[in-house]
Amino acid sequence: MVLGILADLSRDMPPRQRYARLLQALRRAFPCDAAALLRLEGQQLRPLAVSGLSDDTLGRRFEVEDHPRLARILLSREPVRFPADSDLPDPYDGLVENLEGAIHVHDCLGLSLYLDDVPWGVMTLDALQPDTFNDLDPIRLRTFMRLAEATIRIANLIDTLKARAEREQMVARTLVAEQVKHEMLGRSAAIETVRRETRVVADSDLTVLITGETGVGKELVARQIHHLSRRHAKPIVYVNCAALPENLVESELFGHAKGAFSDATSDRAGKFELAHGGTLFLDEIGELPMSAQPKLLRALQSGEIQRVGSDAFLQLDVRIIAATNRDLKRAVANGRFRADLYHRLGVYPIDVPPLRNRERDVLILAGHFLEQNRRRFGLQGIRLSSTAQQALMAYDWPGNVRELEHLISRSVLRTRAAATSRDDAAVLTITRSTLDLGASDRLQPEAPPPSSSQAPGIGNLSLREATDQFQINMIREAMARNDGNQAAAARALGVDRGNFSRLIRRLGLTHR
Repeated sequence: MVLGILADLSRDMPPRQRYARLLQALRRAFPCDAAALLRLEGQQLRPLAVSGLSDDTLGRRFEVEDHPRLARILLSREPVRFPADSDLPDPYDGLVENLEGAIHVHDCLGLSLYLDDVPWGVMTLDALQPDTFNDLDPIRLRTFMRLAEATIRIANLIDTLKARAEREQMVARTLVAEQVKHEMLGRSAAIETVRRETRVVADSDLTVLITGETGVGKELVARQIHHLSRRHAKPIVYVNCAALPENLVESELFGHAKGAFSDATSDRAGKFELAHGGTLFLDEIGELPMSAQPKLLRALQSGEIQRVGSDAFLQLDVRIIAATNRDLKRAVANGRFRADLYHRLGVYPIDVPPLRNRERDVLILAGHFLEQNRRRFGLQGIRLSSTAQQALMAYDWPGNVRELEHLISRSVLRTRAAATSRDDAAVLTITRSTLDLGASDRLQPEAPPPSSSQAPGIGNLSLREATDQFQINMIREAMARNDGNQAAAARALGVDRGNFSRLIRRLGLTHR
C-alpha cells in the first residue's frame, strides 16, 4: 500500500486519476463495498472520486449541515466509526453501485483530511455487512490518512504551478461559493473543451459569442466567464433580446432622458450603464430587431452610448457576452442580421455541446438535480434505478440540460407523492417510453368518437403510430420539394439538422 502511493506521488497525472488511484489503494488496504473522496467547498462536500458508488454521486453536493455523519467525520482528527445501529442517516444509503431497492449501509468509517491544520475534506469507507471494520489496525489507518493528505498536497501544488504557467490565476481568485454556484458539471471531453475555452477567454476583455441549442446552458457559461474574470466584483447584467419590444429596445439598452417620449417622466439608466465596469450578457442576440443593431454596433466599436432624447455621450467600460441558438451566419446571408455586428460579436466564439454529445454527463447532471430536489421536497434520499439510468443515457434530449432538470423535478415530485415514507431512500424510475412520448408528463384527453371526417388511414393507429405517419408524410414532401437535399428539407421544416437526421433514422426512411 505505502510503496504504491509513494510511487504515485512522483508521477505526473491529472488530479482525477490521482484521486481514483488513491481510492483503489484504500479499498485494497481496507476491503469494503464503496469508498469516496469528498472535498470541502464552503458548507458543501463535493465528491472528487468514488469507487463502488453510482455515477450520479459525482453530481451531488452534500450540505454538511444536512449530513451529521459527514459533519462528525470532518470535525475529528481521528478515524470515526459508526455502529450498525447508529440512528444518524447515512448519505450513501441506496447509492451503492449495482444494487436496487432500499439496501442500507451497515458499517461505516470516515477519515478527515487536513492541510496545514485546515479541514480539506473527508474519505469514507462503507460496507453492507455489519462488523466489517472490527479488526482494522488504527495505526495503519492513521498512516493512510497522512499519505492521503500528502497526495492531495502534491496534487494541489502541481495544479498551482500549472495555473501560474498558463496564466490562469483568476481561478484562484474566484470564491469557492461562486465556483459551486456557477460550475459546469460533467466530465465528458465536450464539456472539458468548453471549460478550457472559458478559462482562456475569461481574463481578457474580448467579446464572446456563445452558441448552442436551446437549454444547453449558454447563460451558465456566460456567468462562468464573468466570475473567472477581473470584472467578477462588478455586476453581470442580463438582457433577453427576444423579450424586448421593438419600440423600447433602445431605451432598455441605452436609457432615456426625461421627456424623450410620453412615458419618460424621469431620466433612466439603460442596461449598458448598469453594467459599467462589469459584463453585459445579451441573450438571444439573434432576435434583436434590425432597427436597433446599428446603435449596438456603435456602442461596441466606440464604447460610447447615447440615451434616447439626450445629446450627451457617455463613455462606458463594458465587456459584452452574447448568446444565441440561431445560425447567425445564415441570418447574415438572408439579410436578417448585420454582417458587421456579427463579426464584432463573434471575436471569440464558444459552442456549447448538446447533452446528447456529452457521454455520461447526463448521470452526473441527474445526480445534481436529484440532490437539489431531495432538499427541496424534504426527502431522506433518492436515487435512479438502473432502468432509469439506461433510459437517460439512451435518450436524445432535444431540450438538453433544461429538459433533464424539469424531468427530474417532475419525477421526484411524483415519487414523493407515491412514497409511503420519506425516511427511506426512494428509487426514481424513468422509462424510455416516458422520455419519448412524455406520457407521464401530459394530460391525455379522452379520445373523441370516430367521425367520417377523420383523416384517412389513421383510424386504427395508436397516437404514436399516427404521429409517426404524419411526420413521414411531411418529411417526404419536404425532401421532394428540395430535390432530396436533407439540409434544405430540415430548414424548410424548421428542424435542427442533427435532430432531423436522427428522426429520419428512427422512422426508417431512406434518403439520398
